[in-house]
Amino acid sequence: MSSLDRFAEFIVALVFLCAGISRIFSYKRKGTASAIEKAHGFAGLPYELRFVVALFEIAAALALLAPVDTEMHVQLVRFAAGGLALLTVVASIYRVRHNQSAAPTLALFLMALFVIVGRWR
Repeated sequence: MSSLDRFAEFIVALVFLCAGISRIFSYKRKGTASAIEKAHGFAGLPYELRFVVALFEIAAALALLAPVDTEMHVQLVRFAAGGLALLTVVASIYRVRHNQSAAPTLALFLMALFVIVGRWR
């Protein structure tokens, strides 16, 4: 594993950790969606679903940041990055179906894929 792989893990973990924390602390609003929710693609999703996705993002990001370098940790990183990659694919499909740009989530997918490939060597 090179330092570039570890840097990619750190960036992916940081992005998903920030996204998860921001979803956890988002307000539970009834009625119309705010402009921020519309821009980020969360309009129409129930708060509980956003909360579960946020918990998964935080758990996977913390798994990527774990400093232990054992075989079990390598498997954990692979599963965490694979789960995040799958989450970004689902988010991209959701965004395309709602006529929004899927470019940010596809970029995160490629970064998660880079982490998976980097850990497979």
